[in-house]
Amino acid sequence: MEPRLVIIAIIPAAIIILGIYLSDRHDREPLNVLLLTYILGALSVIPSIVVEEILIAFNIFPGVLGAFYNAFIVAGLTEEYFKRLVILKYPYKTKFFNEKLDGIVYSVFVTMGFATVENIIYVAFRYTNNPFIGLYRGIFSVPAHGVFGITMGYYLSLAKFDTNLDRKRINMRKSLYMPVIMHGLFDFILMAEIPQLTLIFVPYVIFLWVLNQRKLANFMFDSKNRVIGLKREK
Repeated sequence: MEPRLVIIAIIPAAIIILGIYLSDRHDREPLNVLLLTYILGALSVIPSIVVEEILIAFNIFPGVLGAFYNAFIVAGLTEEYFKRLVILKYPYKTKFFNEKLDGIVYSVFVTMGFATVENIIYVAFRYTNNPFIGLYRGIFSVPAHGVFGITMGYYLSLAKFDTNLDRKRINMRKSLYMPVIMHGLFDFILMAEIPQLTLIFVPYVIFLWVLNQRKLANFMFDSKNRVIGLKREK
């Protein structure tokens, strides 16, 4: 294992983590909680790999159907399920999860923990002979995990702070199936090996970024107003 490749694999997630941490300007989460959230996200790779290997064994579908199964079920559903499970079992239950922006912050830390380990596996072990794999994954794959995390955290926060039980249940379900759909489509475009489909890959990635940047901006605005409101009450 080359240290240079490990550094290349780690840098994209580190940049995204720093960016989301600095975005939480008004009521930042404790560093120890964020660090543990990141570590748990990294560890979630282990059950994900185990389940994915089992699911792959059941892929009896040919061609495009097989790619669809691998993209949406093996990768999308499995990985987003375990990442979401980490959030629900730890930061979601803490007293520090006290505003909507927190859902996005914790979700991105979990997904970046996962993406860091996955990226090290690909860049430093599996595709060491491909000089472009680190660049490609740094531009597309790792940020994509962050985007899926923003969507997941967005709906988890809507569920947590909504007093309407029906909306709470709907948003809780969305916190799983929306990232799964986004993740699955991202992988399917690459796995299907359909030339016409690959033409929409970059536009799709841009669409995801714009859509989720709006979600992040909305919760950043809510966070600012919340803190201003608390100061006025004092």
